[in-house]
Formats: sequence, structure tokens, C-alpha cells
Amino acid sequence: MSDRTILIVDDEPIVRDVVARYLERDGYSILESADGDEARARIEAKPPSLVVLDVMLPGTDGLTLCRWIRQRGDIPVIMLTARGEEADRVVALDLGADDYVTKPFSPRELAARVRSVLRRTAAGALGGAARIEVDGLVLDPDTRDVTLDGAPVQLTAKEFDLLFFLASHPRRVFSRDQLMNSVWGYAAALDTGTVTVHVRRLRSKIEVDPSRPARLETVWGVGYRFAG
Repeated sequence: MSDRTILIVDDEPIVRDVVARYLERDGYSILESADGDEARARIEAKPPSLVVLDVMLPGTDGLTLCRWIRQRGDIPVIMLTARGEEADRVVALDLGADDYVTKPFSPRELAARVRSVLRRTAAGALGGAARIEVDGLVLDPDTRDVTLDGAPVQLTAKEFDLLFFLASHPRRVFSRDQLMNSVWGYAAALDTGTVTVHVRRLRSKIEVDPSRPARLETVWGVGYRFAG
């Protein structure tokens, strides 16, 4: 993966230009694509550190491209979605996007989210943390590998971060705002739906045996906790 290289995929030149200017101020190298097919070719040629990806694209659409990126590995993806298109945001998170920003958006906010996602997904971000083993579930913070009863479990970078955070604090209840702050790095979360979607995805991957008690528990009106 290329170091500090961001690929911006949007068919609106003004959007690409504004986003590029803000990210370049933070020292990132910028690649741009106006459609999904060109973006796929760029990723195959030289995988970037992160992709800023619009949902609505000519050719291969953003959701299809997001699915393709996730099948290839763990390149972080931040989706750009139209305001009010909640279905697109939910689908994007279900496909493994790390975050989303709704249009029209603040370039400053997007730049902050890029920094946060890269900081959280950087190799060694959990350096020094202890390996967690609970009832057949093993989380290794050094390799970011997850196994369940000896079988590997494929998690996105953000799914791993969320699960590891909750498992590191067994039985403690965290609100969605607290999880957004601790895992996503946003002090003030305007939309915590991403937490709900990530918890649902984690449950589908680590709670496959109905005879076992739930590992991720919902505390109604409060938030979530790891059962331990």
C-alpha cells in the first residue's frame, strides 16, 4: 500500500479539486479518478492508503467498487453519499466502508475523518495491547488476525478496532457517542448509525453458533457491551 496516498473518486471536478487541496495541506499525495472503471485501474496499478469514494459514479458505481475493494483487502474507504440517502449509507457500511460523509460536506470535516481512519488503521495502532482470548474467540492486536474456534474471521479494519475496543473492556457499557469518540476518533458525532451497522456486521461474523450466549450485547437506551 502506498504511503500517504489518497485516491479521490468523484465525477464532479470541483469536488475532487476542493478535497485534494485540503488533503494536500495535510501532506497527502493525491490521485484522482472521475469514474469507477478508472479508479479500479488505478487501484490495481498502485493501491492507495485510502479511497474517498462517491456513491454515484458513471461506469462502475461506488457501491460496486467498494465491494470490489473490500474483496481485495483492507484499503480504508470513506464513502460520499447524498444527504438523505440513508439506504446508500447503510449499504456502504454493510459492504465494508470505514466511514461516510454526506454531501454537501465540509472539506475540513472530511480531512479530519481521513486522518482519523488512517490513524486507526495504521499498522501498529494497537501496539503494546495484549492478545485477547475469550471462549474460542482470539484477537491478536499485533497481526490484527481474528479466529473463532480456530477458524479465521475476516473483519474490516474498523470492525476489528470496534471489537477489540469492546473486548478490552468486558461488561462495560458504551454509548454510541462514546464508541464514535473512542474508535472513530470523533469528539462530536452527528450520526452514530455507523456504530449500529458495524455491531450488526460483527454479530453476523462472530455469533454464528446459536447455542452460545451473545458476545455483543445491546443495553437498550444506553449502548453496547462485550459480554466477556
